[in-house]
Formats: sequence, structure tokens, C-alpha cells
Amino acid sequence: MKKNILPLLGILYAGMAFSQTVTVVDLTDLKPLAYATVFSNHPSATAITNERGQADLAAFRGADSIRFSYVGYFEKVMSYREVEERGFMVRLSERAYSMDEVVISASRFEEKREDVAQVIQVINAKELAFINQQTTADVLQNSGEVLVQKSQQGGGSPVIRGFEANRVLLVVDGVRMNNAIYRAGHLQNSITLDNTILEKAEIVFGPGSVVYGSDALGGVIHFHTKNPQLALENEKTNVSGQAFARFASASTELSSHIDLNLGWKKFGSLTSLTFSKFGDLRQGSRRIPPYPNFGARDFYVERINGLDSMVVNKDPNIQVGSGYSQFDVLQKFLYRPSDRVSHTLNLQYSTSSDVPRYDRLTQVSGGLPRFAEWYYGPQDRLLSSYMLNWNRASGLFDNFRLILAYQNIEESRNDRRFRQDLLNHRTEKLDILTLNADFNKDIKRHEIRFGLEGTYNKVNSTAYAENIVDGKTEALDTRYPDGGSNMRTAAAYVTHSFEISPHWILNEGIRFSCVGLSARFADKTFFDFPFTEAKQDHTALNGNLGLIYMPKGGWRVTVAGSSGFRAPNVDDLGKVFESVPGNVILPNPDLNPEYTYNLEAGLSKTFAGKITLGGTVYYTWYRNAITTQPGTFNGQDSILFNGVLSQVTYNVNSQHAYLYGGNAYLSADVTDQFSITSTLNYTYGRIRTDTTNYPLDHIPPVFGKTSFNLKLDKFRGEFWVMYNGWKRLEDYNLLGEDNFAFATPDGMPAWMTLNLRTSYQLSRYFQVQVALDNILDTNYRVFASNISAPGRNLVVTVRGTF
Repeated sequence: MKKNILPLLGILYAGMAFSQTVTVVDLTDLKPLAYATVFSNHPSATAITNERGQADLAAFRGADSIRFSYVGYFEKVMSYREVEERGFMVRLSERAYSMDEVVISASRFEEKREDVAQVIQVINAKELAFINQQTTADVLQNSGEVLVQKSQQGGGSPVIRGFEANRVLLVVDGVRMNNAIYRAGHLQNSITLDNTILEKAEIVFGPGSVVYGSDALGGVIHFHTKNPQLALENEKTNVSGQAFARFASASTELSSHIDLNLGWKKFGSLTSLTFSKFGDLRQGSRRIPPYPNFGARDFYVERINGLDSMVVNKDPNIQVGSGYSQFDVLQKFLYRPSDRVSHTLNLQYSTSSDVPRYDRLTQVSGGLPRFAEWYYGPQDRLLSSYMLNWNRASGLFDNFRLILAYQNIEESRNDRRFRQDLLNHRTEKLDILTLNADFNKDIKRHEIRFGLEGTYNKVNSTAYAENIVDGKTEALDTRYPDGGSNMRTAAAYVTHSFEISPHWILNEGIRFSCVGLSARFADKTFFDFPFTEAKQDHTALNGNLGLIYMPKGGWRVTVAGSSGFRAPNVDDLGKVFESVPGNVILPNPDLNPEYTYNLEAGLSKTFAGKITLGGTVYYTWYRNAITTQPGTFNGQDSILFNGVLSQVTYNVNSQHAYLYGGNAYLSADVTDQFSITSTLNYTYGRIRTDTTNYPLDHIPPVFGKTSFNLKLDKFRGEFWVMYNGWKRLEDYNLLGEDNFAFATPDGMPAWMTLNLRTSYQLSRYFQVQVALDNILDTNYRVFASNISAPGRNLVVTVRGTF
């Protein structure tokens, strides 16, 4: 018996001696790097790390140089002995910039960013955790390439190349978020996405209508949430998760998050919960001399003994009436019966408390507040989707992806005039169905993608006025057609990418879309419109063409042309709304689609593999632009709306408008541990008229960001500067959504903030983050915003993983 056991023990001992597992991790947060490449010449051996960043080094024993490489990271060369001395853990440092990163948003399938002519910015999960922003809108603002407008703390409306709101398409996990009532003004919908569970966010600059259809005039922001992780080959289960708690001083924010992953061989579950509570936001105290009281909150309204009272704010820097809370839930189930087929059920729910509309609460009329109350009711967003992924080796397609989704949206607006008893309630409910079928086929150097899309939006708009004293209710005009409305689309597209040679890549695509809209104006009690129904049917043909040239020497040249369109939605066509004080927008059933035609060129140069300098310029022809213009109703240029004599305006198609601008960027890895990144953006837009061209609204001033980054073992630090130029009053659109009433008499002042954030990995399982935003406590507002930005803000976060 003993004679039989001894040889077996010898074999086991030899196996232990000559096989060793190495773990490849990120230098700063020690997170494993899955699918990193391990390579050596002597002996000749290769390996790839698994999802836990592990690889077997048995074949590398005795090697004098082993190369460890990972996309977007600096390569590290070590001998086997050096790896052994470091406990078989290899730490790689991330590059500041990489064109090898994989993106999905450009064609709905994975491809290298280098192979796409359009400009795409990627914010991955590691970066999202480090920048540690309270909302997804703040994540976009922090990118330095997207301007974000805010009317209240619980909001955030991204602007891309002078396009905003319903002219920028938001997508989550392949499902379009833009719906029939996305307005042309400012949207807060981006905050209903929980950035703590995002795998990455991809920002596509320029028209994206070929792949995504209507609304993608300025660009596409595609949010990808994390997926369940299954057990590895040598594991029965994969149990993992993370949690954090965060405090921020400027808003006395208290946020907490937890997510749990349970994975087996074929089935996985991911559960995520996030709760955030924000108090009234404190603005900066350091103002520029010409405007010593800019943004000061001198008063607020409080109901005392049954009477609205104007109360003096003891600290004008505290923006009373800006706090709110939010709760987000995500549940995903993944079933993968084979390597070729997977099924994913995706459930997302976001809800909030009442969100005060801060800008309306600061308005004054005749020396008294205009409103005693103005708040958005809880904004509920429910998404349920099923995704089928099917990979084939031959046939009509290599990859097939089907997404069937249902969304239920509810939002409301509630307002009451100062010292009036009627509280107005207007509520919108939407049911949204979407279907996407996308195919991918590779034929040698050709990549062909094609697909079908269908959507259906049903809108139900109700309203009533409530007497807060006796509880009685009465009829009130609805925001959208009271008889109901719906919007539907059907489309087909095909795109093609051809690698002509290692130096030349051609991208092109075409899409045909059909869009229909129906709305009924049943009740004419409040407005005697000369129509009872509005119906529209539109078709659009869009295309794009891009060419990439990558000669030797680190040069990259791109030229691209693309078209975009946006069909009028229910908000454009049927809304009754006070856009700015004293102006009311009435329905116009004769609106036509908007079109854009865009040309752009990009040039970049990489020096010694460490410094990249580049830029993009573009020019956009904007046709049938929907803008707001004065008009008459029943022969009158003014009507009573909510008790105020208001000028009548309509959404109309302007004949021509144009935009042009550019972006410049620098990325420099000074060393493997220290890097500098910088970006600068400029946009100019005008509406053509018979006389003088008039400013197009939503055009941001010059803005950008410069960062200095340090990465050491277990430590990461970033010192960065955010900056915005002047937006002069003569460049404001006084009839649109630029909110000139909330600027100074000269416009919106230029501003700059200094900021610092750090993270330290205490162990593999615990991390501490400390940040100090707006170090100089500068008082400023982002252009078109009606709430001042946070003042000096200390942010402390504790993270744990398991």
C-alpha cells in the first residue's frame, strides 16, 4: 500500500513545484486584468489570463524575459525569478490614452475604436469608480467633452456639439431611452441611470442616425450596465460583489451601494441597489467683483399659519429648495447553455422623491416670489428587456442579437403660485415597446452589420388643480393632447467596414426609417384649437461615409460625412407650455422633420508611443431646424396662461441653420506613473434669416479640462482644472432655451475650478477615496443652468469588494 502511495505523492509534489499561477492586476486598485497576454521566447510559451487575471506559468519556468501585456496598459517585462520574488503578482500601469479600446456604440457590435471614423469617448468601469460622481449627468460633465446644463440639483442635460435634449440620443443596453415626450429644452432623464453599476459609457460625437435612427443629431450616449459573471472552469460557483458608502459636504450627500453576483456554470445573477440622499446644495462663496450677489439665494417660501411667507435666507450660499433623494435597482439574469448562445433578462427601476425645480423657486414678480411650490413628482423609470445573443461560424450571419424591451415611464409637474390656493398637477405616463434585431457578418477584410428596429410609444397626459385649503379639485389644461397620443417607428439599416490595407479603412452605411404620430385634442375648454386631431407620417433616408488613413510614424487621419434626422415628437407638436416667464408655446401640427448634414476631419499624431496630440473640426448644415418663434392665436399675440398674460409662440421649422466647431486634445504619458491629459471644445451656431443671422440656442461657450495623473502601487491621484469661457448676452437665443434670465446682464461669466481626488487600496478588499472639488470655492454656473454649481466639496468614500 505504502509503495503505491509514495510514487503518487512524488508526482503531486513535482506538479506543485513546477506549476505556479501568476495573477495580473491593475497597479492602483489591484483589480484582476482578464485576458491579459503572457509571452516569452526562451522558452517559447504563451498564456492568457482568465477572468480572475490568473494564468499558469509552468511553461515559463526559467525564462529570462516574460512579457505581460494588456490593452490600454504599459507592457511589463520580467524574468521568472522576478515574478517569483514578487509573489507571482504582476501589476500593470494603465496608459492615459488608447485607440485599441473596444467600442460597441458605433455599430452595435464590438470593434476597435481605431477602426471607427467617428470620434468616440469611452468612460470605463475603472474610471467611473475613480471619478466617483453622484449622478450620471455629473459623470458626463466630468468628461471635459460634454457640457451639462442643470435647472435643479436633481437634473442634468448633456450638450454635444451644440445639440441638446431630444437632439441627443440616450441608449441603455441597446435600448433607446428617448421617447415621445423628450423635449427640446433641458432634460433630467440621464440621472435615472445609476452610474455605480455601469460597465462603461460611450459617447459618439456627430450624427448617429444610420445606426440609431431619429434624435441622434448631435451624438449618441450609450450606457452599458454590468453583466452577471459565470463560474470559471475550475469553479463550482462565482460569488462576488462590492459595496460603498459616500459622503459629500456641499450637498451633505449620503449615498450607499451594494451589488451581488452569483454565478454557476450556465446561470448567473447580478443584483444592484443604490440609495442617495442630497440636501440643499451649497454654492461657492468666491464671486467675481462685478457680480457680488450672482446666484445668491436671498429668500425662500415657507407656509406659516396657513399663509405663504417670504423668508430671509440666513446663508445666501445655501440653495434652499434643491435637495432630493433617489433609489435605483438593477437585476440581471444570464443563462448561457453553450458558448454560442446566451439569454439575458435585464430589469431596471429608478425612482426619486419629489425634485424641487430650483430655478422656478427663485423667480420674482413685483418684488414677491412667483411660486410657492414647483416640483417634479417622483420620476419613475422601469425597463425590462430580453436579449438573445447567438454566435455562428457560418451562414448568413456570424452574430445575431435580438433585444425586446418594455419601458414604463411616469413623471409629473406640480406648481402653485405664491399666496394662491390652487396646486396644479400635470402627469404624463408612457408605455414604450422596442424591438431590435442586429446581425454581423465578417467576410475576409469586410465587416457587414445590418438590422431592423421598431418602436411604439403611447402617451397619456392628465391634469387637475387641487385646492390646498379645502382639498377640492377642478379641471386643468393638460401638457400634452388630452385625447391621447402615440408615436411609432420602423427602420432597416446596413453598415460596412472594409480594411483596404493595414493603413486604410473605409466605413459606410445607410438607413431607411418610417415614423408616424397621432394625437387627439379632445377637450377645447381651455384652448379652442382650430383642429381636433394631428397625424403625421414621415420617411427618412440617412447615410454615412468615413475614411481612415493610418500611415507609419503614429499618424492617424480621418474624414467623415454623415446625415441625421429627427422626426417631430409629441412634445414638439402638441405641447402647451410656458417656456420662459411671459411666453407660452402652443401646438403646431404642421411641423416637419429636422435634418443635419455633417462633414468632419480629424488628425492625430502619437510620439514615441507615449504622447498623442490631435483634433477634430466639423461643419453641420441644419435644415428645418425646429425653433420657437412668435405667433398669434385667434388673432391675438398674447393670451392668459396660468393667470399671466403671455406672448404666443410656436415651434416652427426655420429654413436654415448651421454649426461648426472643433475639439483639440493632448494625452501624454510622461512616465509609466505620471501622465497629462487635456481637451478643449469650441462650438458656433446661427439661424439664417433674411437680415442678420440669429444665435442658435444650446450653443455652449468654449470649455475643457486638463488633468495631471499620478499612479503608484495601490495609489492613484488626479489634480484637474475645469474651465469655461464667457457666453456673452449677444450670443444668447432670447426665445429659445438659453435661460438668459438666469445670467448676468453681460451673459454667463467665464469660470475655472481647481480639483483633487485620490484613492488608496488598503488591501485587495478595501479602498478609501478622498476628493476635494472646487478647492478655491469659486461661485459659478454652467451655461444655461439655473442653479449654481457646488462650492468647495469634500468627498469621502469607503469601498469594499468580496
